[in-house]
This record gives sequence, structure tokens and C-alpha cells, in this order.
Amino acid sequence: MLVNQNDFVSAYPTQLVAPGATLLRRSVAADKVIFVESGRVVLGIAAPDQICLETQTPGAKTMEHQLGTVVGPSWLEVNAAVLGLPSAVDAQAETEVVLHSVPLEDFRALITGGSPAAHAILIDVARAHRQQTELAVSRLAKDAEARCAEWLLRHAESSDKGVCSVKLQQRKRLIAAQLGIAPETLSRVLRHLRERSLISGSGRIVNLVDPGGLRSLAGV
Repeated sequence: MLVNQNDFVSAYPTQLVAPGATLLRRSVAADKVIFVESGRVVLGIAAPDQICLETQTPGAKTMEHQLGTVVGPSWLEVNAAVLGLPSAVDAQAETEVVLHSVPLEDFRALITGGSPAAHAILIDVARAHRQQTELAVSRLAKDAEARCAEWLLRHAESSDKGVCSVKLQQRKRLIAAQLGIAPETLSRVLRHLRERSLISGSGRIVNLVDPGGLRSLAGV
């Protein structure tokens, strides 16, 4: 049985949020999914001293890095809820916002109650959108070394002997473009990582000598 979205969200209390309130925090898992009924929410990366959940007053500081906006009626960072992941961005009310907070378990019950094929498509779309968001956030929040370390960790594979490595199947200019840096910068970063004994190898195969050090550098 199909459920009307308005009927579904109206079953949860209406909340009025002041401009400047932080609605979502990057890398923090939420136990609810927010439906913005009206108002405008900014998505991006907030400075640590700008985060104050639902208590900031009008005139609060704006995002340090802005990625986009959500205008109600709309779900807020719904891909994180679909995939069961923490929010990829900070979300801050730019205007007065009317919203409904839906418990995560209720939301997940809703999206899994339909066709399995439709649910599989939803998961695929959510993953693709999440990857694009994470790439945009990485380019804003991390320096070239951190981005490169994160890319290596994401593409690493372990051999039968337990060696963790990455096969560079693309040209360096294409990899650099994914990271938002120049090819020369990528070469310099890889050299620095080798000098710090985090990776080894100089050809198509890059061995991850110290995955823990790379994770620390990448902030993951």
C-alpha cells in the first residue's frame, strides 16, 4: 500500500526552528530524519565554533564552506538515512524553518515496505549521490595529502599474502582530476607519502605500508 508523503510526515509533531540553528552535524549519526516543510537550509561545512544545535539566534554566522541549499518541502540529507550512514554535511537553517523529525526506524520501515526492485534503485541512487557529496566535502575540507590518502584507502585491495595495495589503472591526470588537484601536485604528494614511509612503489602498483598512518592523515 502506497503512503502519501504528506500524510506520513504530518503524523509527527511540527517544529519551528530559528535561523542559524544547526540541524545536522557532519560525520554524526542521527536517530531521526528531518523533513523540511518550509524554509531554507544551507548545506556545507561549518566551523567548530558555529555548531549549536537548534539554539542559535537570528544573525548567526554562515557556513564556512557552502555546498548548496534545501528549500522545503523536502527531506534533508535523506541519502544518509537511506544508507544508514552519518550525515556527510553540516546543515544550518538560513531562514525560519518548519520541520518534522521522523524517527529513523520509522523512515526505514517506510522505504523498505514497497517493491524490492524500487528499493534497490533507491539504494543505488543514494550511493551515487553520497559519493558526489563526499568528494565535494573532501575538496573543501581536506588538503591534497589528506585527499590522496583517502583515495588510496578507498581503492586499496588486500592480496593473499596480506599486502594492501592500489593498482593505478587510470592515468595520473585523471586521478588528480578526481581529487581536484594538478597532476604535478599528485606526484609531489605521492613522493611525500613515500618519504614518510606511508606507501611504497613507484610504478603502477602502490603498496600501503602504513594504512593506519594513512587513515590518520585522511581523517577517517
